[in-house]
Amino acid sequence: MSDFLNQFGEDLEKNIPGFIAVSIAEIQTGMSYFSLSVVPEFDPELASAFNLEVVKAKLNAISALGLKNQVVSDIMITLTSQIHIIDVSENNMYMIYLAVDSTKANLGMTKAILNKYKKEIASKL
Repeated sequence: MSDFLNQFGEDLEKNIPGFIAVSIAEIQTGMSYFSLSVVPEFDPELASAFNLEVVKAKLNAISALGLKNQVVSDIMITLTSQIHIIDVSENNMYMIYLAVDSTKANLGMTKAILNKYKKEIASKL
């Protein structure tokens, strides 16, 4: 698993324009499995923990509204100079939290790379 996570981090850092940080966390417990930041003052585990509450709130809202067969694929938060993407695994067990520089980001490429790994994360963790 360690090799997979290290490769995941390397691929994102290398292939996502404007990469700032990434974290993979378990949704139910909040346990972080992996984190990487190229900005020393940006703590992806802390950011992931706060954004986990956003995911839980959305999952609760879907349930409360009775939206059967609806799942959260991703949540995107646009800040002044950053974009934060929360990608939820298909089994709702894990989330990828990614921060990128909005002036350098290519969202199409970013989402394609995240989707590739999202499928693998659920089966390898």
